[in-house]
This record gives sequence, structure tokens and C-alpha cells, in this order.
Amino acid sequence: NYFLRIEVELLGKGHSDLGEVAPEIKASERRTAVAIAGKLKYFSYGTNEAQDNDFPTVERSRLQEMLSLLGLETYQVQKLSLQDSLQISFDSMKNWAPQVPKDLPWNFLRKLQALNADARNTTMVLDVLPDARPVEKESQMEEEIIYWDPADDLAADIYSFSELPTPDTPVNPLDLLCALLISSDSFLQQEIVLKMALCQFALPLVLPDSENHYHTFLLWAMRGIVRTWWSQPQRGVGSFREDSVVLSRAPAFAFVRMDVSSNSKSQLLNAVLSPGHRQWDCFWHRDLNLGTNAREISDGLVEMSWFFPSGREDLDIFPEPVTFLNLRGDIGSHWLQFKLLTEISSAVFILTDNISKKEYKLLYSMKESTTKYYFILSPYRGKRNTNLRFLNKLIPVLKIDHSHVLVKVSSTDSDSFVKRIRAIIGNVLRAPCRRVSVEDMAHAARKLGLKVDEDCEECQKAKDRMERITRKIKDSDAYRRDELRLQGDPWRKAAQVEKEFCQLQWAVDPPEKHRAELRRRLLELRMQQNSHDPSSGVQEFISGISSPSLSEKQYFLRWMEWGLARVAQPRLRQPPETLLTLRPKHGGATDLGEPLWPEPLGVEHFLREMGQFYEAESCLVEAGRLPAGQRRFAHFPGLASELLLTGLPLELIDGSTLSMPIRWVTGLLKELHVRLERRSRLVVLSTLGVPGTGKSTLLNTMFGLRFATGKSCSPRGAFMQLITVAEGFSQDLGCDHILVIDSGGLIGGALTSAGDRFELEASLATLLMGLSNVTVISLAETKDIPAAILHAFLRLEKTGHMPNYQFVYQNLHDVSVPGPRPRDKRQLLDPPGDLSRAAAQMEKQSDGFRALAGLAFCDPEKQHIWHIPGLWHGAPPMAAVSLAYSEAIFELKRCLLENIRNGLSNQNKNIQQLIELVRRL
Repeated sequence: NYFLRIEVELLGKGHSDLGEVAPEIKASERRTAVAIAGKLKYFSYGTNEAQDNDFPTVERSRLQEMLSLLGLETYQVQKLSLQDSLQISFDSMKNWAPQVPKDLPWNFLRKLQALNADARNTTMVLDVLPDARPVEKESQMEEEIIYWDPADDLAADIYSFSELPTPDTPVNPLDLLCALLISSDSFLQQEIVLKMALCQFALPLVLPDSENHYHTFLLWAMRGIVRTWWSQPQRGVGSFREDSVVLSRAPAFAFVRMDVSSNSKSQLLNAVLSPGHRQWDCFWHRDLNLGTNAREISDGLVEMSWFFPSGREDLDIFPEPVTFLNLRGDIGSHWLQFKLLTEISSAVFILTDNISKKEYKLLYSMKESTTKYYFILSPYRGKRNTNLRFLNKLIPVLKIDHSHVLVKVSSTDSDSFVKRIRAIIGNVLRAPCRRVSVEDMAHAARKLGLKVDEDCEECQKAKDRMERITRKIKDSDAYRRDELRLQGDPWRKAAQVEKEFCQLQWAVDPPEKHRAELRRRLLELRMQQNSHDPSSGVQEFISGISSPSLSEKQYFLRWMEWGLARVAQPRLRQPPETLLTLRPKHGGATDLGEPLWPEPLGVEHFLREMGQFYEAESCLVEAGRLPAGQRRFAHFPGLASELLLTGLPLELIDGSTLSMPIRWVTGLLKELHVRLERRSRLVVLSTLGVPGTGKSTLLNTMFGLRFATGKSCSPRGAFMQLITVAEGFSQDLGCDHILVIDSGGLIGGALTSAGDRFELEASLATLLMGLSNVTVISLAETKDIPAAILHAFLRLEKTGHMPNYQFVYQNLHDVSVPGPRPRDKRQLLDPPGDLSRAAAQMEKQSDGFRALAGLAFCDPEKQHIWHIPGLWHGAPPMAAVSLAYSEAIFELKRCLLENIRNGLSNQNKNIQQLIELVRRL
């Protein structure tokens, strides 16, 4: 309170930088003082006389009021970043309900990251005891609560302002979304929209600016969304198609309100989009909780959603993808957005009770439009005769007839009315009609003067650099062979020689002649690699990730991901239920040189090339064949470590050779240690399992990560991504960062218990588990624990290094939500089958193989075995993520963090210890 009074006085005297004048004042108090000072029309300290010249009048807009209410004012200059939203904190372990408006943005982000269908609910629990809140939140509240002496003149002034928002002010979910998007940087906006798409929420397309009326078209935010649907040509066989929603063209239908309508257009849209009798609330509407709350800043928002066919006649409402657009607010107040919708839509449905002279003039100005118009009226609410008079005048102007006017009253059968709307849309689809992509919509928005988020200079420079690389890629295989020359055979041969050399070190009496021969062959291969220069494409890539602008670097990496996806090998077409997870296709032993599936060209191939330049050069320096002063690529690990810090997954085990480039990985970790300085305590969390068991999706849902999902787009190697622990929580958790490793396609689930494939998989599983403090083993069925993983358990048990582990059984096939099945737990703990015995025999266990319960410390009563419900609620591609799946993943996350905090995992490491462990393993 004392510091706050000083701050208000300093503000009144014209000091703007309170941190410089009074550095001892906490940032939260500083923000509070600025907010209060901004509310006061005048201010006096220690006197009853107003001093208007000391503090000028500051009028606050609705937007400023909303941002202040939600605690987002501080993010208007330095935007909220994706990395900020992903930090592990006290809140990550608590399933707490928001109590004040400032909790709402963080509650929304946390639930959206977990793909929780209730993320849009802004209900606040105001009667919860204070100790029910997380400790971190309590401390924040204590900092920001202001205790006033009622005798103070300043207190009297503050209480006189009735427009100050109160803690229990209800917030419309659309206002929360708009405020959060305005406060977020481009990459967090993109993540928010991507997660909303997975939840089947309507997506923001035009973000209104209620203050300056400079609305933003969110093209960049939509870039990451890829959908799969059934494509049925008029002639020929249908197939599944996968494409970016930004690039694919589809007919668009807009629903708008003119003046007042007693019918809810959002409810109508939901009914049109929902197959059968199960209605999904894609668009937030008035009958939902807080849906009737007044919108303060979200009028003018344009939302978008799609219908995608699945190939099932009982579910497919339309035969092709269809775009639906929804304008929030009255078209008379948001004419620019309405004008955009008329230019991009095949048909516009106008809901109204009244057509007045003003609305008639607005519609008359659309006489040159080729869009079809349909009116949905409620005559008992409006002026029937007036409506008919104006409609008759509009018939020749808008080229409509009586079939374009629909009447809906409360007695109208809802199902029949929805069928009629669908029939109208179906008729439009069958006739020649306009088909547009989101990129086409953005082009129309630019012509009308709307700001397009993608048009910023940094984004366009990054895009141009990406295009200079990708325009040279005509064939992915040829490009890898000609431009990424250090990969392929040279790296494969070098990796094999290094493996033999490593194994020779463990031999009882290794022949020196053989050791020398291996060393000679390795140096020859490395000299051959080092004789090359980086190709033009690799040099362009290095320039892109060397940009001094962090934003431009991040834009470039995203553009590269999408650009390479467009020019790479055609993707495998998968059924729609495999959009995020794919079923494993077990097979026997496979040639180690052959990929398990076609690996698309990706960013990791350019980073592999950089890694090989560094590996070759480092090997020659170690052998004395190259002076250290002549190194050209010593800075490469530093560039890669910066990418890891920005949230990009980096390859730990090379997917082409299934080996670890040890010098590259240790060099990267050393650079990471330098950049993190004192905050270098790590916990390593890994997932193992055969491809298609949902392990990458599980990690992405749990921590908001970016591991590739699905065989058709997943690289083969193991990848790592870094998560930051909030400074206020790191002491309690016992680490500063969590390094998450996704095993990708390394464990193929070979059914043979002998041979090179099995030995390789077992070695890789041992390596990943040996590096880990915590291991999650993801399984599709109760009997498919891969023998390679059991083999790794046996190896690690002998070393005494056993991570805390969790077995996760995921229901990948059924959309129903099963309860825990004790029978499955007994199966896991029962005596082993043939594969397990074979693994034990390979490890030459003298006492025979024990049940898994006795292998380490697997106690079924301590939640080591998890049953995760099915991912989807409904049938893809129109299915949303199941609420039960989201809640189960949150409980698993809470358990993992509790285990880390309670020390149940192996001793936490710093990065230097991890480097040594990598070398030893």
C-alpha cells in the first residue's frame, strides 16, 4: 500500500518509467498503479483540492477496459508468446476453477492446450476458499490486492467511479477470445487457432478492432491447419484427401444478422453442421452458459467452420467440403465485414425480424453482387407489412424470388427447417458456384482495406527465403541426393564404422590391427564429407536460422515446414480416424537400410546436413588432420540450440541411419548449457511404443508440444523438445527444464525376437530409457508390449538405472469411453509370454524372467498403468476430441509432475551430466 501511494504520486507528477524511479516496487504493483491512475479523471494526494494539471484526463475504451479486467494490459507492447503459455508452473498440477477475471485467459490456454471441450466456459467460482487456489496464484493476488484506508481522499475518489470493473464481472467467451488474440504474438495466435480446430470450435477469421476499426484478417493463424476428408469424383473411385484448409477451395455460406433477430444464427449453424440428433456446439450461442452476456469487444468478429465428408452416407450431410461463416453483430454496424462476406460467399443467409429503410438502402447497394441472398424472418416479432414492402422492392435488385424468403417462428419444426436450409445449400452446390480458399478470402480482404496478419515485413522476408529454397525442389529423392550430399551412403557407412569401433572397445582383447583399420576407414569417410561445401539450399537455410530477428527466424521455420510439405513426396492417404494417430501395422524383420515408411523431406534433413558438416569437421580435428583454427562449422550447434530454445523439436537419433551423431548432439547440449547458464537442471521424459499408438499426440496434448503425428507425415527418428519450468516453481519441482523425447518410429514392433532388427530396436530403447528420468510406454492393446522394450528393461535393471515408468493403454478404435479394466492389469503382471521369455534368454538371465511386476517397482495401486479413452468423440473428420481423453491426459500429466517433484524418478541431472550419460550409453 505504501509503495502504491508513492507510485500514484509519481504518476501524477509526470513520471512515466516507474521502474527507473522506484526499482524496489514490484511489477504487479506498478501495473496496478498505472491502471488506477489511468482510471482517475483527476488526482490529489494529501489534499482535498483537485489538481487537473497534475494528471490529465484519460478516457479508456471498451477494449482497454476488457484488457485491464482480464489482466492483459501488460501484453500490448510485449505480446504474450507461445513459450510463455507452455511453461510448467503450479497451475500445471492443479485442476482449479477460475475465480477472478484475470484467471480466465490462463484457464482458457491451459484447457485449450489439453484439447478440453470446456475451454470456452468462462464461469468463475467465486465462493471457493482461498486455500483452494494454487500457491502461485495466491501470491499473485496478494501482490495485486489494494488495501485502502476509507479516510483517504484517494480512496474516496476511486470508489466514486462506478465504471470500474468488479471481480465478479461475467465475461462473454467471445470477448475473452478476442482479448487473448489481441494480446498474443503471431505464433501463439496460430497455436490457439490450431487447437480450436482440433476441438471443432468455430475459428476466428476476422479479428475486430473496436478501438481503431482496423480489423485483422487472420491468414497466418490458419496456416497450420491440415484436414483429411473423403473426396468422391463424379467418375471414378473415391479416396481420402489431405490438404491445408488455407489452400483448398470450397463453397462458402455466410450467416449474418440484420438489426434484430429472434432466431439464433449460431444455433442454426450448429444444427446444419451436426449429423443426426447429436448437436455439436461449434459456434458459441445464446443458450450456452454465459452465452447471453453482452459482448463488449467481439462484435464484428467473423468466425469460420467447415463440413468435411467422411465417406459414410449416414453422416455426410454434403458431398464435398463446405465453408460456413458467421458474423457477430449487426451488418449495419459492421458493413466492411458484411461486404467481405458477400464477395467470398456463394450464398448469404440474412436473419432479421425487421427490414427498415436503413437496412433496405444497405442491401440496395449490393445490387451488383452475384451472391445469392436468402432471408430468414420471424414475422410475429417484426412489422410484417413493412417487411413485405421492402422485400418486394429487393426482389429485382438482389435477383431473388419467394423461395429465397424463409419464415421461422417458435412453432416451426426445427428439424424440418434445418433440412430445408441444407437442401438450399445442396442446390447451390450442384449448380456452378464460387469456390474460394482462405488465401482467396485474404486477397479480397486486402482489396477492402483490411489488415492481413501475414503481410508483416518479417513474415514476407521469411516466405521469400523459403521459396528460394523450395522452388529448386522438383523431386525429393533427387534433391536429397544432389543437395544434401553428406547424408545417404556417406553418413550410413560412417555410422556403421563408428558402431563397430564402439563395440570393439568393449571386447576383451580387441585386435589392434582391426581397430586401426576402422579408424582409417572412418577418417577417409569423414574427409570425403568434409571436402564438400554446403549447397546453395543449405546455405540459404543457414542464413534463415541465423537471422538476428527471433520472429523472422520462427516465421522462416514455419514456412519451411509447410513449403517442404507441399513439394515433398505425395502423402500416404489414411482413413480419417488416423488424422492424429495411426494403427500399427506389424511386420517381421525389415532391412535396416530401408525406411519403415516413405519419409517426407523436412526441416530435419537440413539440420542433419548441418550436423554432418559439424561431425566430419570435429572428427578430423580430433584426429589432428585439421587445425582447430580452420574450422568453418563450429557455430552450427549454437544455431541449433537456439532453435531448441524457441520450441522446435530437434532430432536426437537420426532417422535415416538409426544412430546418434554423438559429436553433434553433445555439441548442441554444450551450447544449450552455455545459454541456460544457472538454469540447467534437467528432467528427461521419454515415450516409447510402436508407431500408431498415439504417443506423439499424447505428448502434444499433455505439454503443448509440436511432435509430428501420423505415419504419413512423421519422420522416422527420435526427437527432443525443451519445456521451461517457471522460475517460481523450479525449486519445488527440482528442475529448471524438462527435456521431452519422442521415440517416433524407432520401435517398429518387430515380432521376431532375434536378428538385426530386433537387436537394433532393443538397443535404441535401452538408449532412450537410459537417458530418461521418466518413461511413458504407449501401447495400443494389452498384449503388444514390444519385446525390444522388455529387452531394454532387462538390460537397465542390471545397470541399476531404472526410470520411473508409466504404461499407457490407449483405446484407438472405439469412440466410447471404457472404464478401467482390472483384467488388463492382471495380464500385464502375469507371467510372460514367448516374446518376454525370448528377451530374457537373449539377456542370459540366470534366474529366469520374472513377471513385470517384479522387474522393477510396478505397483498397480500406485497408478503405473493407465487406460486412456478414445481420442475422438464422434466420427472423424467432423469428430471433436473426447472430453474424457483430455481429462485422462491431464491426470497422467499431474501424476508425472508429482513423481518428479516427489523424487520418484531417477536423480535429476544438469546438462553436463546428461552429456556424459549420452557418451556412456
